[in-house]
Amino acid sequence: MLENKLLITGLSVSYFLHNKNINAVDNVSIELKSCESLGIAGESGCGKSTLVSAIMRNISPPGKITRGNIFLDGEEITKLSDKEFDSKIRWKRISIIFQGALNSLDPVYPIKSQIKDVYETHGQLYDNNKVITILENVGLEKSVLQKYPHELSGGMKQRVVIALALLLEPDIIIADEPTTALDVLVQAQIIKVLQKLKEKGISIILISHDLALISALVDKIGIMFAGKIIEFNTTKEIIFSPKNEYTKKLISSTPQLREKVQK
Repeated sequence: MLENKLLITGLSVSYFLHNKNINAVDNVSIELKSCESLGIAGESGCGKSTLVSAIMRNISPPGKITRGNIFLDGEEITKLSDKEFDSKIRWKRISIIFQGALNSLDPVYPIKSQIKDVYETHGQLYDNNKVITILENVGLEKSVLQKYPHELSGGMKQRVVIALALLLEPDIIIADEPTTALDVLVQAQIIKVLQKLKEKGISIILISHDLALISALVDKIGIMFAGKIIEFNTTKEIIFSPKNEYTKKLISSTPQLREKVQK
């Protein structure tokens, strides 16, 4: 039986505004086993990205984790200091592919400089051969290193962002809406890249409002609504035997290729 790679129990995140508490994440519990992939699906504003921020210790005031625990390989990382989290966890064991590749890459520096910056920030030496291998793993040629972001297509930028997340060889990658603003063909290519990473033994958490996209990659799905995980099950059970009414509506809202269009 596989052990839990990541275990979240009773996690809540609140924003304190004008004497009013807004519960963006409300008593969320999920588990991710080694080499497993997990999807978190739900409409915009349901708390998906706040959940990701809580895992990555990126909650900014007036937001705050108010309760709950996060365990990584059995170690409670919520009790680590910010310095310990940065030195032991961030990018080294859990990394993230942020929404919008355009906003994640600095337009005034070539890709090689931005990769070097990641290594320097984490006190590691740049390894050109390793970087080229990582680029090849995400379907990019080494010539990309000399290019600026504006010289790359949307799909290539997103692959560069994925490569950045892989530099320090993390165990878990969180992909937060990794296909936003990409066309359907490029979306399929990005999902294929993530599938290859999964086959290499990396655990993946895929965040998206697109349930069809998530179901193409993950083993389990958590449906999120108003800050809560309202249904959590295997992908097969969620897609073919949903229990919650909101889950059923979310599935029915997904366009079907063979769906008849009423005139």
